[in-house]
Parts: sequence; C-alpha cells; structure tokens
Amino acid sequence: MQFSFPTTTTTSLRIHNRNLRSRNWRMTTPPVLSLALPSDTGRVLSIQSHTVQGYVGNKSAVFPLQLLGYDVDPINSVQFSNHTGYPTFKGQVLNGQQLCDLIEGLEANDLLFYTHVLTGYIGSVSFLDTILEVINKLRAVNPNLTYVCDPVMGDEGKLYVPEELVHVYREKVVPLASMLTPNQFEAEKLTGLRINSEEDGREACAILHAAGPSKVVITSITIGGILLLIGSHQKEKGLKPEQFKILIHKIPAYFTGTGDLMTALLLGWSNKYPDNLDKAAELAVSTLQALLRRTLDDYKRAGYDPTSSSLEIRLIQSQEEIRNPNVELKAERYC
Repeated sequence: MQFSFPTTTTTSLRIHNRNLRSRNWRMTTPPVLSLALPSDTGRVLSIQSHTVQGYVGNKSAVFPLQLLGYDVDPINSVQFSNHTGYPTFKGQVLNGQQLCDLIEGLEANDLLFYTHVLTGYIGSVSFLDTILEVINKLRAVNPNLTYVCDPVMGDEGKLYVPEELVHVYREKVVPLASMLTPNQFEAEKLTGLRINSEEDGREACAILHAAGPSKVVITSITIGGILLLIGSHQKEKGLKPEQFKILIHKIPAYFTGTGDLMTALLLGWSNKYPDNLDKAAELAVSTLQALLRRTLDDYKRAGYDPTSSSLEIRLIQSQEEIRNPNVELKAERYC
C-alpha cells in the first residue's frame, strides 16, 4: 500500500527538516576565534577601496594591521584591476545596498562585534551615508567602538570627490569619529581655516576636537618648504589638547597608497599607546619613511627613474620595518 501526504504536510515536513538541519549546523559550528579568544589589540572592520595589483586602500592597510596583531575584516568599497593612476582600469563599485547586505549577513550570525572601524576613500554621498548607519549599528553592539576616519577628499588644493561630500564629512562624519587623519588640504576644507603656519595647524586641530574626535593628526603640512605632521590629543572634553609636531624628510618621488598606510599605522600604534599619540605618530612616521626609502631604492636598482611617475610601495618587503620600526623622527611637543 502506498501513502501520500497532502501538499501542506509535505511542505511542513520539508520546513521541519530544514530547521533541524539548520539547528544541527549551528550546534556544530566552531566558534569564531577572533570573538571567542580576542587578540590583545582588537578586531578591525576596514571599509576601503581594493586593487588586484598594487597597494592602495585595503591592500595598503590590512596587511600592516595584521602584522601589528589585529584581526582585520575588509569590505572593499571598490574592486579595480589597478589604481586609477594607470592609463586604464576595470572593476566594480560597491553600492550602499550591497554594503547593507554584507552587514546584515554578519549581523544574522552574531559577527558584528568590532573594536575599531577604519574608513578611507569614499566616492559618493549615498555610500558615505550608509557607512554612517553602519557605524551607529556597530556602536549599538559595542559602545566603545573606535572609529578612525581618513577623510579622503583631495590634496594640493584640488578635490577629487564631489563637492557635496565635504558637507557630509564636516556635518556628519567628523562628529562620529574617534580619530581623524586629514592632510593639510582636507583639514582646511573641514574647518574653513587656511593653514599657513604651525599655529594655524594647531587651531585647525582644536576646531576639529570641538566637533567630535579626541585625536586629530594632520598627516602632512607644508609650510615654507618644510614638511611636517601636527598631532593633537584632547584627553577630555574641555581640556587643553596635548599637541606636537614631527618634521618629516621629503623624499623626491610620488607614491600611491601612503595615506592609507599612514592611517592604518596610526590606528595600530595609537591603540597600543592610547595615552601617547606622539609616540604612536613617531612609530607610524618612522615606518612609512623606511618603507618609502626601500621603495625608492628598489626602483633605482631596477633601472627606473623614480621621478617619472607614481610608485607602488614595497609593502611586503618592508615587514620588519612595520613590526619593529626604528624611530628616527622624534615628536616635539608644543608648550
């Protein structure tokens, strides 16, 4: 004798079996060790660009942070064949809904606990708005989340993002950031202050502190032909910030990915030395300088004129300098 179930029963049985399989899968799934046994440093979500060849965006930031002991989960805002300085490039751009899908997938599996978020180049207002939603969601899971933002907008007097992004950074992003790492041009755009002196740089940091972040590092300022970094740490709201400068040796070449690398190094070292931003900056700057010298020397050894075009940094070859930098450039505190 043959028995047949009604269609509704068959459907219910299939659902029941699927639920059993799902429950059994969850019971046997091993823990995510970066959550169950977190590192002493932290777990970073890095939302930046990605290239197949070369080192910019996440390709420039993730590896150094891993060398410094961080678990890093990258989300690639774009995926290009190479950086846009080449004659041509191909690839895809992640949109806001696709970013939401990735975050929802993490959330569905209880994987949204991060100690840090790192963001770099963002090309549209809609994607930046989605990132702000992500930051708020992550802070609901971990109220102590540190948000490190490199507000990539332009350099040397030129914007390379839409003008409307400046307003979003100024009004929405800066208030959420824990650490901000603009260059001179970006600091000017965010504060409305023209930086013509060290005093102007220090004042720009103070303006940014008042808007949100406790740590501000203007990563490159040129004053009278001298290149320097100005850092500022306001340890409590209302207190005078501790400010410093580092004079930087100019290297006669142009490199890609250095800003992304610098911000990653500042995140990495400032978390290890949370009350000593000047020490963290010394380590970051010294690492970057050593890496750039290696890059320059290697191009020369290959018989290439390093002044003729932008250079791809020698990241993998500089692992020792990243792990154990020799501090040659010292910070000088302002009174």
